[in-house]
Amino acid sequence: MSNQFLKISGDYTDWKVYRKSVIICDVTELFINRALPHGSRTIDQMRQAARSCKQNIVEGASDATVSAEMCIKLIGVARGSVRELLEDYGDYLRQHDLDIWAADDERTRATRAYCIKNDDPRDFVVKCRERSDETVANIMLTQIRQIDAMLAKLLKKIESEFIAEGGIKEAMSRARRNSRGY
Repeated sequence: MSNQFLKISGDYTDWKVYRKSVIICDVTELFINRALPHGSRTIDQMRQAARSCKQNIVEGASDATVSAEMCIKLIGVARGSVRELLEDYGDYLRQHDLDIWAADDERTRATRAYCIKNDDPRDFVVKCRERSDETVANIMLTQIRQIDAMLAKLLKKIESEFIAEGGIKEAMSRARRNSRGY
């Protein structure tokens, strides 16, 4: 048995959920600068929600080395932030009397398929620059629903790992007992 107890987190930039959060941040910045009136409180709210999602994924990944509890909390905060952003995009569409694409709409299906396979923020920003605010908001609704599901799945994975392996204190005790040969 190993005497090591720290699970040093890997490169979070390789996490698909992190790459999706960067897309959400970058496209939200594009959207708020072009679609919302300057000085609107919503600009800051949307910017902070998008940033909070990304930054809490980063911090949660880093804190996972020493605390499953903190990792779960931060990934939960990321999920709450992205859900807040989902509401902001939905509010924008509703308040501007624009279409909100249904789940079975062909545009939603095409967007969902594209979002699943692509995670380069630059590509998303370039494509979104060419589309209407209504389309961008609907693309973001789709992207946000995907990352919400990914964050929920990540939380369940962390939960399962904790149940199977315990937390850092248990791992430290196990490593200490192993080093003593008991």
